[in-house]
Amino acid sequence: MFLFPAAEPRMELCQWWRHVVVFLLNAWIPSCFAQTTPPAHSKTLRFRLSGFPRKHNEGRIEVFYKGEWGTICDDDFSLANAHVLCRQLGFVSATGWAHSAKYGKGTGKIWLDNVQCSGSERSVSVCKSRGWGNSDCTHDEDAGVICKDERLPGYVDSNVIEVLVDENKVEEVRLRPVFTIATKRMPVTEGVVEVKNKDGWAQICDNGWTPKNSRVVCGMMGFPHEKKGKKPNHFLVHSVACLGTEVHLAACPLEFNYGNATESCPGGMPAVVSCVPGPLYAQSTAMRKKLKMQSTVRLKGGAKYGEGRVEVLKGSEWGTICDDRWNLLSASVVCRELGFGSAKEALTGARMGQGLGPIYMNEVQCTGHERSLWNCRYKNITAEDCKHTEDASLRCNVPYMGYEKTVRILGGRSRYEGRVEVLRTETNETLRWGLICGEGWGTEEAMVVCRQLGLGYANHGLQETWYWDSSNVTEMVMSGVKCTGDEMSLSQCQHHRTVNCQKAAARFSAGVICSETASDLVLNAPLVQQTTYIEDRPLHMLYCAAEEDCLSKSAAKANWPYGHRRLLRFSSQIHNIGRADFRPKAGRHSWVWHACHGHYHSMDIFTHYDLMSANGTKVAEGHKASFCLEDTDCDEGVSKRYECANFGEQGITVGCWDLYRHDIDCQWIDITDVKPGNYILQVVINPNYEVAESDFTNNAMKCNCKYDGHRIWVHNCHIGDAFSEEAEKKFEKYPGQLNNQIS
Repeated sequence: MFLFPAAEPRMELCQWWRHVVVFLLNAWIPSCFAQTTPPAHSKTLRFRLSGFPRKHNEGRIEVFYKGEWGTICDDDFSLANAHVLCRQLGFVSATGWAHSAKYGKGTGKIWLDNVQCSGSERSVSVCKSRGWGNSDCTHDEDAGVICKDERLPGYVDSNVIEVLVDENKVEEVRLRPVFTIATKRMPVTEGVVEVKNKDGWAQICDNGWTPKNSRVVCGMMGFPHEKKGKKPNHFLVHSVACLGTEVHLAACPLEFNYGNATESCPGGMPAVVSCVPGPLYAQSTAMRKKLKMQSTVRLKGGAKYGEGRVEVLKGSEWGTICDDRWNLLSASVVCRELGFGSAKEALTGARMGQGLGPIYMNEVQCTGHERSLWNCRYKNITAEDCKHTEDASLRCNVPYMGYEKTVRILGGRSRYEGRVEVLRTETNETLRWGLICGEGWGTEEAMVVCRQLGLGYANHGLQETWYWDSSNVTEMVMSGVKCTGDEMSLSQCQHHRTVNCQKAAARFSAGVICSETASDLVLNAPLVQQTTYIEDRPLHMLYCAAEEDCLSKSAAKANWPYGHRRLLRFSSQIHNIGRADFRPKAGRHSWVWHACHGHYHSMDIFTHYDLMSANGTKVAEGHKASFCLEDTDCDEGVSKRYECANFGEQGITVGCWDLYRHDIDCQWIDITDVKPGNYILQVVINPNYEVAESDFTNNAMKCNCKYDGHRIWVHNCHIGDAFSEEAEKKFEKYPGQLNNQIS
């Protein structure tokens, strides 16, 4: 349920927290959008969505008034009422409303009845009604709202479970290292537990401190476990009684002391917690190896570690889980299983992009103590239960590493773009700011910078920058930077030991443009398998293809126009399942006109088509220039935006796909010179990372092939990361087929 305070009259934006702090187990909600005026006789008016089944943006509307939660009756309810309430909940507007307790019957008071809003009110409290607490309804008539899934400006995604914190307001928790040397080592895994309230930072008394309390604190700090068997030395302001499943210390029962701090903890010490880091954050190689484990759950599509779409492994194939009843307890089980802390957000509605393949689990219900998501209660999926638009995702608490202190971007039009400057430690331990040589800088390197700064995904990696120089930094201090794109910091990427930059002027330094969202392209693997065939095509029909370099090198030595080329043909249907449109990197002013086919090329290379031997050697290859990126068709409810005709804009809209039919030029691999045998057909989309995506691991598709010199059999077509490691190894060792019957 969402919980929001309403503002006082003339209250400045974002300052409601001076009067009341509402802590949500799933996330902190800044609620900068609260702009309503509460009744004069009420200092706190809050709203939340509740009930089941529902999504994060819909539910039974509940209001907190005079210290008690209650509902609103559906008599005279309208879309205008829903608009007002959705805005108070932080959404831009309403798309509908529900009557007759669609989301279940509430309890307690029915605070409002016969509500009549015009739709423009800043608060439901100023709409016409029978008055507070005056109703002739029962809870069978509880009203619900369906809000548009778009937040008001300044709103940060949150989720559905909350607790109220008393007036002491535990706002932050930290671990203060006991030893000075520990302050220089990241992450901090052990220290005195300190909490921040209105009076500043204070410590906690260790009397009655339990491992469950330590588990909650460690989870908040981004660690999956507390150290066992260690009696903490603890102290001061509060006594704590956690269950161990809470995602924040403020959600645990806390006893606040108002008297003399020393007397409030007789015989006690400051509470000290020691945490076990996950594999990514272990400080020694030996510990990393010890902690590393094979998991049956993974996160996909997130901009940084500890966030993403939840995928689980069943048998040998990965699949997603449905978001019905998805909450913080279940999300925390996943986070801890993966070596992170507790969950800070449990997201619904494919917020981290849509997955592919099977959907394995629905209505997952964990207690919070399970070691694996598979140990939780859940329902199996039926065909009508869920779609990938309902894929569950999450954000975990991760350890603070301080990576953002060693890099910055300056000079851009917003904080999401600019010239990259890094802080380097010299051999004499002095620090200086400096630039990165732009030579070889690309999307993978930009991905690391954007992740390091918490700015989402990389949109572009710039090798030349014209940003305003606001720092007077002109010296190149790094060159030859080469990242895989998975690193948490630029310091983990390869680079030259000594700077070697051919173009040392400041304008040739590296830059980035980051974005909160990104596209994600994926190939329809079953369609490739269904449409593959061989064609012997006469050379006189291949002049345009030869001009566009779509034939193997031996074609140049052929006796044109006589003879033919043997082509392995198939259809490619490329879907955008991400959260941003896929657009060519180059602007239309730089697209190249090809008169032979009568179209513009917006990308040099859009796909690679390869036929490989079992050891990975290419025996034949082809490529697909992006001659026309457009929306061939779209999911229900999604409109086409891109069309190539008449020099139109090119791209692939989210929820749409671009189809390259098997019968168009260059949609093939030239296998004229290939001998009979067993091979792997591989198709890679966006192979040069020209355009940023949220996930590049699903850009490759592979199939097993058997070619007997006349016919070809293709099977086991799958996206590169769809199988388990064990199944993928078996695929690579494919011995070939004895006949054309696929079992």
